[in-house]
Amino acid sequence: MVPQESKRIVCGVVAILLGSLGIHKFILGMTTPGLIMLLVSVLSLGCLAPIMSVIGIIEGILYLTKSDAEFMQVYQIGKKPWF
Repeated sequence: MVPQESKRIVCGVVAILLGSLGIHKFILGMTTPGLIMLLVSVLSLGCLAPIMSVIGIIEGILYLTKSDAEFMQVYQIGKKPWF
């Protein structure tokens, strides 16, 4: 069995830079939370995008402060959708 590669750094950086669009959720395979973030930002015509950006920044920091093993267990295997 080939070990699964951690997406911790990619997701962390994308969450910090493009958090309001939910792209980091799509990278992790979580389409529902990703669509929620994307649609809230787009359908509000950008008015609620700062809120989604703050959520993205918080999630990005959380991703980057975890070890690879902990990140994989919580977000890639456990599929924890928020924070």
